[in-house]
Amino acid sequence: MPQRIIAILMFVVAIVCSAEAQEATTATQSEEADTTTAAPSMYSDSNETREALQVVLGKYPPQVGRVLKLDPTLFSNQTYLANYPGLATFVAQHPEVAHTPAFYLESIWVPNDFVPESATMRVWRETMEGVFIVMVTLLVAGSFVWLIRTLIEHRRWSRLTRTQAEVHNKLLDRFTGNEELLAYIQTPGGKRFLESAPIALDPGPRAVSAPVGRILWSVQVGVIVVAAGVGLRFISFNIDKTVSQPLSAMGILAAAIGAGFLISAFVSYILSKRLGLLAGASADTPGLSE
Repeated sequence: MPQRIIAILMFVVAIVCSAEAQEATTATQSEEADTTTAAPSMYSDSNETREALQVVLGKYPPQVGRVLKLDPTLFSNQTYLANYPGLATFVAQHPEVAHTPAFYLESIWVPNDFVPESATMRVWRETMEGVFIVMVTLLVAGSFVWLIRTLIEHRRWSRLTRTQAEVHNKLLDRFTGNEELLAYIQTPGGKRFLESAPIALDPGPRAVSAPVGRILWSVQVGVIVVAAGVGLRFISFNIDKTVSQPLSAMGILAAAIGAGFLISAFVSYILSKRLGLLAGASADTPGLSE
C-alpha cells in the first residue's frame, strides 16, 4: 500500500514537471516570435518617424534642418525650439529623434557631406574618363606624329637646299664671264633651274579638286559617324539600363555630329555649284570630265 501511494505521488510530480517545462518552452518561443516581429516593426516605425520629421522640417526654411544636423544638441535646447512650435511638439512626442539625430536627419545635406555615388553616376564618370583618356592619347599621338613629320621635312629641305646650292655653285664656276651667265639665265631651262625651289610648293594637279574633295570627305565622315551613333543606340537597347544611358547619349551625340557633317557637305555642294567651282573642277579634272 505505501509503495502504491509513493508511485502515484511520483507520477503526479512527473506530470507537473512536464507541464511546467512545456509552459517555459512555449513562453520562450513566444518571446522569440515577439522579438522577431518587433524588429521590423521598430524599423518601420523609425522610417515613418523620419519621414514625418522631414514633413515637419519642410514647413520651415532649409537652414533649420542643416543647423540641427550640424549641432544636434539643439534638439534639447528649448529656447531654440521655441522659435519653431511644430518642431518642438514633434521632438517632445518623439524623444528618440534627439538620441539618434544622424539617422533621422540622414536626408539633410550639409557642406562636406559624403554624397553616395549611384551606379548610373559611376558609369557616367567611368565613361567620361575613358573618353577623356582617348582624346588625350589621340592629341599626344597627333602632336608626336606632326613633330616627327616636321623634323623629317626640315631635314629633307635642308639636304635639298644644300645640294641645289652646290649644283648652282658648280654651274656658276663653269661660266667664264658674265655674258655667258646672262645668256644662260635668259634661256627657259636656265630660268627654271635658277628659280626652282628645293621642295616644290605646288605638288601638282590633284585627282580631285579642292571643293569636291572636301565635300566627299565630309560625306564619308558623316556617314561613318552616323553609323557609329546608330550602332551605339542599338547596343544601348540590348544591355542593362544603368550602362545603356551613357551609350545612348554617346550614340545621339555621334549621330548629331555625323548629321552636321552631312549638312555641311550638302551646303558646300550647293555653294560650290552656284559659284561655278564644280563646273571648273569637272573641266580641269580628267577623271571627273569623263
